[in-house]
Amino acid sequence: MKIVIAGAGEVGTHLAKMLSDEEQDIVIMDNDQRRLSALEDYNMMTYLGSATSFDDLEHVGVSRADLFIAVTPFEARNILACSLAKNAGAKKTVARIDNSDYLLKENKEFFVSRGIDHLIYPENLAAKEMVNALKRTWVRNWFELFDGELIVVGVKIRANSSLVGHKLRELSNIANVMHISAIKRNRETIIPSGEDQLLENDIAYIATTHDHIDEVMRLCGKKAIEVTKVLIAGGGEITEQLLKLAPSKYKIKVLEQDEAVARHLAETYSNCSVATGDSRDTDFLEEEGISSYDVYIALGDTSEANILGCMMAKEHDIRKTIAQVENLRYFNEAEALNIGTIINKKLLASSRIFQIMLDSDADNAKSLALADAEVAELVVKEGSKITRAAVKDLKLGRNMTIAGLVRDGEGSLVTGNTRLQAGDHVVVFCLFGGIHRIEKIFS
Repeated sequence: MKIVIAGAGEVGTHLAKMLSDEEQDIVIMDNDQRRLSALEDYNMMTYLGSATSFDDLEHVGVSRADLFIAVTPFEARNILACSLAKNAGAKKTVARIDNSDYLLKENKEFFVSRGIDHLIYPENLAAKEMVNALKRTWVRNWFELFDGELIVVGVKIRANSSLVGHKLRELSNIANVMHISAIKRNRETIIPSGEDQLLENDIAYIATTHDHIDEVMRLCGKKAIEVTKVLIAGGGEITEQLLKLAPSKYKIKVLEQDEAVARHLAETYSNCSVATGDSRDTDFLEEEGISSYDVYIALGDTSEANILGCMMAKEHDIRKTIAQVENLRYFNEAEALNIGTIINKKLLASSRIFQIMLDSDADNAKSLALADAEVAELVVKEGSKITRAAVKDLKLGRNMTIAGLVRDGEGSLVTGNTRLQAGDHVVVFCLFGGIHRIEKIFS
């Protein structure tokens, strides 16, 4: 697959690095040589030029591109670049935007008619993840597919879980309840076999159906928290998206140091109160009654401040914390701490584009963002290799597993004896570097 990425900023760079391990033909273009120079050691081509120049688009071979992705910091430039790329022959285009109105269903045809097949708004994706975290406090991640027929949760396993210490093959009693699809342990994601076991402090990624979600919660030793009061530190773009999406039942307070930003939030959003001050100041937090809140969300300017803010909130007995951690160097460390849900816009945007690459239904595709693995939603095609034998006989290897399927509108978990059929919607876990293998066996 030939992929052209316009924009070597945070999202474009992370996406290019991820895809460079996937045996794809990658070209990344930008008008800043310094950004491109940082990518010279990776398996990709770099090109100094503009995404809105006909000549530059021709030089990077956009007419032969299977996917053109515009993720520069400028919304209008991304939209124009996708339109030009589509007109030049690119098969599929994706534009990064910063206007949530563009995502409305009634506006989809407008953009498609102008050559933009998909829109991604990373801040909106982050806010949606946070709304999910408020609804389901006992999980780190919640990934709902096919109208809830299949659910994947990421759960921190504590000593009180009945699953701890058992090899997966010994847990035959849970086979109809859940499928343990991946385990995050000591900064590494494992696709487990029957000989692997769950240990205390693992993060387990578990596939289940909606009928069994309460049982999964019980087996993991978790309890749900009823959320009424939410404290947000930071008043940036994600906060605004969160205020637009959050249900009215939550009492929300935003802490913002910049007086102009605080005034804007107070005047624009009636569903929150705003206090002006430094959320890193313990005295200020105590004055604002931090201990009375159910959830603390850290959306400050730096990953370090957000991690420390959540740790401080835990010391004030807040049971659920959510941190925006944009620096991937801190992502694994943050997951290892007792923080809760970790949000990263780059991973969310990349995960969304990953789904688009695999031809998922754009209206159904969701994002589960892991630092070194992905979850793919795929439809089994007629005559594909994946239909030729039972799952246990397919020799999928250790870097991927099939977690569940939806057949005739009904979700079920996949076992070794399951045989996939054309038309099945399936959920696949794979480590980075496995996209090309998935494409081969599902095509």
